[in-house]
Amino acid sequence: MSKALMIQGTGSNVGKSMLVAGLCRTALRRGIKVAPFKPQNMSNNAAVTSDGGEIGRAQALQAKACGLSPRVDMNPVLLKPETDVGSQVVVQGKRLTTVRAKDYAKLKPRLLESVVQSFDRLKSEFDLVLVEGAGSPAEVNLRDGDIANMGFAQACNVPVVLAGDIDRGGVIAQMVGTQTVLEDADSKLVKGFMINRFRGDPSLFDQGYQLIQTRTGWQGFGTLPWFHDAWKLPAEDALDLGSRSGSGDFHIVCLKLSRIANFDDLDPLGQEPDVRLTMLRAGEVLPADADLVIIPGSKSTRGDLKYLRAQGWDIDLQAHVRRGGHVLGICGGYQMLGRKVHDPQGIEGDAGSSDGLGLLDVETIMTPNKRLSQVTAEHVDSQTRFQGYEIHIGQTSGPDCDRPFAKRHGQFDGASSPDRRVVGSYFHGMFSDDAFRRTFLNGLGATSSGLEYDATVEAVIETLADHMEAHLDVDGLLALAR
Repeated sequence: MSKALMIQGTGSNVGKSMLVAGLCRTALRRGIKVAPFKPQNMSNNAAVTSDGGEIGRAQALQAKACGLSPRVDMNPVLLKPETDVGSQVVVQGKRLTTVRAKDYAKLKPRLLESVVQSFDRLKSEFDLVLVEGAGSPAEVNLRDGDIANMGFAQACNVPVVLAGDIDRGGVIAQMVGTQTVLEDADSKLVKGFMINRFRGDPSLFDQGYQLIQTRTGWQGFGTLPWFHDAWKLPAEDALDLGSRSGSGDFHIVCLKLSRIANFDDLDPLGQEPDVRLTMLRAGEVLPADADLVIIPGSKSTRGDLKYLRAQGWDIDLQAHVRRGGHVLGICGGYQMLGRKVHDPQGIEGDAGSSDGLGLLDVETIMTPNKRLSQVTAEHVDSQTRFQGYEIHIGQTSGPDCDRPFAKRHGQFDGASSPDRRVVGSYFHGMFSDDAFRRTFLNGLGATSSGLEYDATVEAVIETLADHMEAHLDVDGLLALAR
C-alpha cells in the first residue's frame, strides 16, 4: 500500500527542496519506487515536463533524484509572480488564470481538488510519495483554505516532519513557536523535526536539540551540517542567486531582474573554471571588463524593462556594445533587446507598449498562448546541435530574425545583429548541453573545460544522499510514512 511523508519548514528557504531531493535518492537506493510532490509552489523558475506542462524547477530536480522524468502531477499548482500583488496560476501544467493575491483564496477550493487528484495518481503508481511544503505552517493567518501545508496534510492524512534552518539563527524559537501557534489537530500531524545547515561541531547544539524535543514532544531526526556542494544544484528561489561565482578570466555578467525567470540557465556557466559569473544587482554598475552580458528570462518583460532602465543598465549596455562586448538575451531578455514590446491584451500587466533597448531590429507582440516544449535544435553559426526547452508567450519578428540564432524542424528561432555581437533566443537550458556550451564559449574566446554538467548534478545528488545518511536518521524518517 502506497505511503507518504511531508517535509514542512519553519520558514521559506530553509532547505526543504534539497532535503526532499536527498530523501528521494536515499529511498531509491533502498529499492523503493518513490516520487516527489509539492501541492503548491511559487516560483518563476519552471521546468518543462515530458507530458507537455510546467512545474517548479525543484520538483524536476527531485524527480531526477528519484530516477524519473518530471511530470505535471509532481507540482499541480504553480504560482508565477508577475507583479508585487498578482501571479499567474498554473494548474496541472497549464495556465489557468492570472489572479491578484487578495483574490487567490477564492480559487483554493477548486485547486485543492486538482492537488488531491494529482497526489492520488502518484500514490497509485509509487510505493512512496515524498511531499514538500511551501513557506511555513506557522503562517496560521493563511490556514483557512490552505493547500500547501497543513491543509493538504489534513486532507490527505500525511504525517509531517518539520525542518528548521539553524544558519539564520533562532531555530529553537522557530520550532517551539511553530508548535505554539498550530491548532491541536495540525500539531498532532507533526511527528518530528530536523535541523538543517549547521556550521561547525553539531554537538555544540546538543542542549538546544534536547530543549526542542522536551518543549515540543516531537522526535528529533538529526542535525544536518552545511552541505557545501548545494550551489552546484539548480536553484529555484531567486534568493539563492549569489552575487558572484568563479574566478576565471572570461567575465559573464547577468542582470538580476526583479522578475527573473528560469535563471538555472546560468548554473552550468557558473561551474566553468574559466568563467567568472557576476549577478548584477540593483544599483550596481555594469563592469567595464564584462565580455558577455546576459539578459535572462523574465515573468514580466515590460515591467523588467522599466526596472532595467531604473538601474541605468540600458545606458551601460549601449556602452558595453560600443566597446565591442557581446550581449545574449534569453526569452524575455530577447524580447527586451528589440525596438518595441506590445501587450495589447494586458497579459503580463497593464495593456500597452514599451520601448525596448533597440539593440536588435525586432518587435514582440504578447499573445495569450504559451509555448511549452522540450527542444532539439541546431545553433546556426556553429551548426552544433543542443537540447533545451521553450517556455514563453509572445511572438517576435523583424529584419534581424533573418539572422537566426538556432533552427529546429525547419523553423528558425531568435535573431542577431549584423555584427552578431547581440543575439537573442527563446530557448532555455542550452548551456546544460556540454557540447553546445563548449562551442559557444570557445566562439567568444573563452576556454571551456571538460565539465559534464548533468553528470555533475547526478554526482552531487549522490553526495547529498551520503551526507544525509551520515547525519540524519533516514530509516527513522522513511518509517514515519503512512
